Amino acid sequence: MKSRAMKPFEKAAILFLLKHLASGVAGAVVLATGLLILDVANLATLIGNSDHGIVAAIMLYASLILTFGSVAMGIGIMTMNEDTRP
Repeated sequence: MKSRAMKPFEKAAILFLLKHLASGVAGAVVLATGLLILDVANLATLIGNSDHGIVAAIMLYASLILTFGSVAMGIGIMTMNEDTRP
């Protein structure tokens, strides 16, 4: 299989998506951490007293990261107002 170098507009598109993904991931981590620190709806207490607390915390973070990352990338794509390809 022949490998080929990425074209400049392909690199720009991937970097564009990764920037938006990173902002969504940051938002998700802040929200999940805030929920646990503030113990909203006794969430931290429930997770702390559970036999499967680690799994619950991982599921909380993973679901929020997936959701916020996808939404941030979607917003980035939908708010593009012009074609910037060469």
